[in-house]
Amino acid sequence: MSEEENVLYVQMFGNFAMTWNGRLVAGGSRSSETQFAYLMQLLLHSGKNGIARDQLERILFEDRDIQDLHHAMRSVIYNAKKKLKNAGLPDVNYIEQKKGIYYWTGAVPVIEDAAELDRLYLAAEAEEDPQTKLKRYIEAVHCYTGEFLGLQAGTVWVAQEARRYRGIFCMCVEKAAELLRKKQDYLTMERLGLYAARINPLADWETITMEALVALGRDEDAGKLYDDTVELYFQEQGLRPSDRLMELMGRLGTQMGHHYAVLDSIQEKLFEEREEPYGGYLCSYPVFRGIYQMVERIMERGGQSVYLMLCTVVDSKGNPMKEGPVLEELSERLGEAICQSVRRSDAVNKYGRGQYLVLLLNTTRENCRVLQKRINDHFLVGRQRTGIHYHVNSVVCTSAGERIL
Repeated sequence: MSEEENVLYVQMFGNFAMTWNGRLVAGGSRSSETQFAYLMQLLLHSGKNGIARDQLERILFEDRDIQDLHHAMRSVIYNAKKKLKNAGLPDVNYIEQKKGIYYWTGAVPVIEDAAELDRLYLAAEAEEDPQTKLKRYIEAVHCYTGEFLGLQAGTVWVAQEARRYRGIFCMCVEKAAELLRKKQDYLTMERLGLYAARINPLADWETITMEALVALGRDEDAGKLYDDTVELYFQEQGLRPSDRLMELMGRLGTQMGHHYAVLDSIQEKLFEEREEPYGGYLCSYPVFRGIYQMVERIMERGGQSVYLMLCTVVDSKGNPMKEGPVLEELSERLGEAICQSVRRSDAVNKYGRGQYLVLLLNTTRENCRVLQKRINDHFLVGRQRTGIHYHVNSVVCTSAGERIL
């Protein structure tokens, strides 16, 4: 959006910023946490409703032991007016007071991103024409460029507004996606999903992108997104994705189609490039789960001995380690130690921060203990005080295919 001259532009989403004719009046990580910035945020965001003096004083001075709040308030406003004039704004009474309510002057026009989001969302809700409705929803989505005053999330009024705007953003994304689905405009739907996932990560928006990719016939891109999403959730949360996301992405995965091909061509694509002559098969959780379920089916007929092992990095007292760079480094080393120790026929999955699952085929409990020793030999270095805690359960299937872990 190109900026008009002689308009005060206010950014509330992400880092706070105020600009006048291309010049930064307030903003940046540090300057956004000053009395001047707090005053401007409250005044400008309150709009035509204004903000009561008592409420303004309580928010600005709640952590200070000040005897005369009214005098302190007048000082902050005086300094704010001086700063605004020095920034090049017209010489007017910027902050007006009427019956105990403070207002931003109407003499200096303001465009605030949060207010624009409110306006566009209400316009979209009231619009009857589907094309215009979609346009308003998408414009509203792009108004949201990050958490509302993200650096001040600990402030009560900021947290309340952040929650409200996050909800509006999510509704706009979902309603825009539904309209795009009806139009079969999957290219725009892909861009919508990518934007939503970037601005509001770890919120399951990847399903929108994957749906669009499947509809466009870009199955390889959809498959890569599936694997990347699972890996991202593990890295950022130390957990597998939500059941809802797994279900949706799994359902979309079944819709992937493949062009007609001869068997040799298909087999060539299935072939695994083997860079190392040894080591377990390190895979994502969905793949590991699929292998586990397939092994269960094989066990119904063959009666193989299969074990599931959970390996957890622990501190010197045997407790799971706290998150941080040390755990990340040890977790990577544990993964390498496991893959170097198990057979090529065994499946390995990074289940969480500092945790790995290993599916061991055609082995015994005694061999599991031997394997644990090999992993320890690869993992432990010098006088290292951390270690690995192991849980091992046998996988037993009944004739109906039920499993007992």
